Amino acid sequence: MPGHIFVTRIIPAAGLDRVRAFCAESGLALTLWEDRLPPPYSILCEQARGAVGVLTTLNDRIDAAFMDAAGESLRVISQMAVGVDNIDVGAAAARGITVGNTPGVLTEATADLAFALLLASARRLYEGTRYIEEGEWITWDPTALLGGDLSGSTLGIVGYGRIGRAVARRARGFDMRVLAYSRTLTAEAARRDGVEAGDLERLLSESDYVSLHCPMTPETRRLINADTLALMKPTARLINTARGGVVDTEALVEALTNGVIAAAALDVTDPEPLPADHPLMRLENCIVVPHIGSATVGTRDRMASIAAANLIAGVRGEPLLHAVQAAGGLVKP
Repeated sequence: MPGHIFVTRIIPAAGLDRVRAFCAESGLALTLWEDRLPPPYSILCEQARGAVGVLTTLNDRIDAAFMDAAGESLRVISQMAVGVDNIDVGAAAARGITVGNTPGVLTEATADLAFALLLASARRLYEGTRYIEEGEWITWDPTALLGGDLSGSTLGIVGYGRIGRAVARRARGFDMRVLAYSRTLTAEAARRDGVEAGDLERLLSESDYVSLHCPMTPETRRLINADTLALMKPTARLINTARGGVVDTEALVEALTNGVIAAAALDVTDPEPLPADHPLMRLENCIVVPHIGSATVGTRDRMASIAAANLIAGVRGEPLLHAVQAAGGLVKP
């Protein structure tokens, strides 16, 4: 299939219509995977053969073998996401392939969800719903479903980028003390934002709520594990809207089961999707939602539009709106 563009999933019309129009005016064919499930890796590679551009999602494994299967015609990989841990950016750079992503546009939506999960966990909303469903609500009970306070409590933010800062702004509105951990955060920059900079050990041991916003890297994989969970207060609650692999799932199950921490609320899991019969799904002190951090109409439209713009620019050999940095700098078309 020479001279075509491959879009690996159905994306919002704000982006897909733009790609369709570009293909029509430039004489390129459009290959669109329309199944609800993402394409298996073998089909992903097959469909990419001869493509000049590929628009991908986090579900797709985009490695060196995929790029070689696509062939020398491939100019751009445009990811409809901020994270690109599913893409071998170094392999793309070595082959002169531009890699684009969609940063910035999902900051507020993801921060909103992180705070929604924090509130839901603090006030035990999931447990309250189950309480009613199981017929336990027979009267007002002065000791039932007592949750945690936000005002005056400490929120620890691991990863202080755009989303982490947005969560900190929300926390200040609830009169929370905010501790932040990031390798690049200085004490002076933290003071300007009204937060405290601290190391990870201090953050985990002092926080009533810990919210994860770090990227998925070899250094952050299973950053939250049995040892780091043991540093947290037994009353603490863990929120993850970053990447599932930042948390050691088995260690989290143990910690929630044995009272090492009080609760968790997760938008991302490892594995993902999480099987319906997974131990985490049976724990009343764990809320799991299906990776919906950016799932608002406006946010997904903007993500799709930027992904389409990156794709089109890469095919044309023009600078992308957002190009991902590799070890050697910006990946060039």
